[in-house]
Amino acid sequence: MNGHDNPTFIGDTVFTIPGEYRRNLTQFYPGKYQQTFQTTTPATLQISDIKTEKKPPKERDSWGHGLEFLMSCIAMSVGLGNIWRFPFVALDNGGGAFVIPYLIVLLLIGKPIYFMEMVFGQFSSRGSIKVFDCVPAMRGVGVGQIVSVAIVATYYSSLMALTLNYFANSFNEILPWGSCKEEWNTTCIPSSHQENGNMTWSNSTKSSAELYFLKDVLRSKDNINDGIGEPNWTLVIFLAISWSIVFLTLIKGVRSSGKASYVLAIFPYLVLSILFVRAITLPGSLNGIKYFLTPQWDKILEIKVWYAAVTQCFFSLSVCFGNIIMYSSYNKFSHNVYRDANIVTTLDTFTSLLAGCCIFGILGNLAYELDVDDISTVVKSGSGLAFISYPDAIAKFKAFPQVFSVLFFLMLYLLGIGSNVAMMSCIMTVIRDRFKKVKNWHAALGFAIFGTLCGSIYMTPGGQSVLKLVDYYGASFIAFVLAIAELYTFSYIYGVDRFCKDIEFMLGFRPNIYWRTCWRFITPGLMSIILAYTLFTLEPLQDNGADYPQIAYIIGWCISALGLIQLPAFAIFAICKQKGDNLWEKIKGAFSPMHKWGPRDPATNAKYKEFLNSTD
Repeated sequence: MNGHDNPTFIGDTVFTIPGEYRRNLTQFYPGKYQQTFQTTTPATLQISDIKTEKKPPKERDSWGHGLEFLMSCIAMSVGLGNIWRFPFVALDNGGGAFVIPYLIVLLLIGKPIYFMEMVFGQFSSRGSIKVFDCVPAMRGVGVGQIVSVAIVATYYSSLMALTLNYFANSFNEILPWGSCKEEWNTTCIPSSHQENGNMTWSNSTKSSAELYFLKDVLRSKDNINDGIGEPNWTLVIFLAISWSIVFLTLIKGVRSSGKASYVLAIFPYLVLSILFVRAITLPGSLNGIKYFLTPQWDKILEIKVWYAAVTQCFFSLSVCFGNIIMYSSYNKFSHNVYRDANIVTTLDTFTSLLAGCCIFGILGNLAYELDVDDISTVVKSGSGLAFISYPDAIAKFKAFPQVFSVLFFLMLYLLGIGSNVAMMSCIMTVIRDRFKKVKNWHAALGFAIFGTLCGSIYMTPGGQSVLKLVDYYGASFIAFVLAIAELYTFSYIYGVDRFCKDIEFMLGFRPNIYWRTCWRFITPGLMSIILAYTLFTLEPLQDNGADYPQIAYIIGWCISALGLIQLPAFAIFAICKQKGDNLWEKIKGAFSPMHKWGPRDPATNAKYKEFLNSTD
C-alpha cells in the first residue's frame, strides 16, 4: 500500500479506495469531479472527504448570428397589428388625432418596456418564467403569460387558415368575393369594379366581399346563441397546413427559426412597398392619406384616444407576453440589445405609419369610387378588417386585382406566421428549460397537433364568436393585468437602480435619465391608469349586439382566472419554500433575487457578484 487513492463509482458518487494506483479522474471527466487525495491510508471508505463540483450548465441554444435575433424580433413585433389593426384603430379615433398620442405613447411606454425585457432576457439567459429568479415570488407572472400566449396561439393560426383560404382563391380567374350570388338571398352590392357601376353605399345592403366571408367562408350564424355548428373542413385543412409550417420552422429551435426570420421579416416590406406605390397612384388616394395624417385637435384630449394608443402600442410590439425575453435569452451576453431595441421599436412605428398611408390611400380610392365623403362608412370592424374591407378594396382595382390579392394575403400570412413562431418559441423555451430531455421537434410536433385540434372550434360557423370570447378573457385581460405586475416587479421590487447596474455590467454604460424616469415613474404609472380606466368602464362582452349565454361568461372568467391565479399561487409557493426562522424572513427571501441569479456562465456570474460588491 503506497497511500494512493483510486476513484471508484457507485452511481454518480465517487469514493476513494486506498491502493497502489493513482489516476487523474478529470482526464476522463473534465470539470465534473474534483478529487481530494488522502495522505494517510484509512481502513474504511472516506466519503465525506470527496468534494463534488457542480455540473456546468448545459449549453443553451443560441442564434447563429446577431442579425437573426434582430430579424426574428422584427418578424415578431411587426405583424398584423401594424398592417390592418393600426389603420382602423386610427380611423376609429380621429385619424391624425390618434397618430400623435400613439407616437408619444411609443416613447414613454413601448420603447422602455421593450428595452427592459431585452435586457432581462439576455442578462440572465433565462426564459420568461425562470427570468423571475430575480424575484421568485413573482414567478407566477411568467407562468400566467405563458398561459395567455398558449391561449392566443390556439386561435392565431385560425386567422392564418382564413388568410390561406383567401390566398388560394386569389388565383381564380375572377375573384370569388367580387360578385354577388343568388343563393345568398339578400341585398348585395358587387365589390368588383367592373360590376359596381354607379351603386352607392347603404347601411341596408352588404357588399359581396362581406357576404362571401360570412356565408361562403365562415358559413356563420347571427350570433353565439344560434350555436357553434360543425367545422368547415376546408378551413381545417388550411389550419393543419399553417401549423405544419410553424412546426417545420421550429423543428430545430432558434437555429431554424432564425434562418426563416430573414424571409418572414423582409418579404412583407417588399409587398407593402408595392401596395403603397399602387395605392398612391389611385384616384382619391391622397384624400384618404390626408385624412389619416391630419390631426383632429378636439379629439386629442379624449381619454379613449389615449387608451387606444396605449393598447395599440402594447399589442403591436408584443411586450409583456414573454416573447421578447425568450428571444433575447439566446443572445451572447455582450450583444448590443440597446441598438436592437431602438431599431425594432422605430421600425415598428414606421411600418404602422406606412401601412396607414397605404390602407387609407386604398380607402380614399374606395370612397372616391363609391362617391362617399365619409371614409369611415366604407369599412367594417372586427374580422372584417382583414377579410372584408381589404378584399372589397382589392376587387375594385381596375388592373390585375388577382396579383394584388395574392401579394396582400401572402404578406398577411407571413406576418402571421412570424408572430405565431414567436409565441410557440416562447412556450417551447419554458418546456425545454424545465425538461432538458425534450427535443425541439418533440415539443413543436406536440403543439402543432394540439393547436390543430383546438383550433378546429374556430373553423365552425360560430367560431368567430368563440374567438372573440377567448381573446377578450384569455388574452387581452390577462395580458394587461400581468403586464402591470411585471412592471412593478422589475421597476420597484427588483429596483431600477439594481437594473441599471446590470446594464452597466453587461453593456458597459449606465442608462440616462430618460430610461430611468420611464422605468421608475411614467411607464408603470400610465399602465396603472389605463388598467383602472379599463376596469371602471368594463361592460359585458357582446356578439353582434347580443349578449353571450351566461355559461359563456362563466367560461370566460374561468379562462381569466386560469392565467391570473398563477400570480398568488406561485407567490405563496415561493414564500413557503424559502428558508427562514419566521414568516417575515421567508417573505423577504421570496422577494429578493435568488443566490444563483445573474449571468448563466459561472465565471461571468462571479465577476458580476464582485461588480455589485464594488458598486455598493
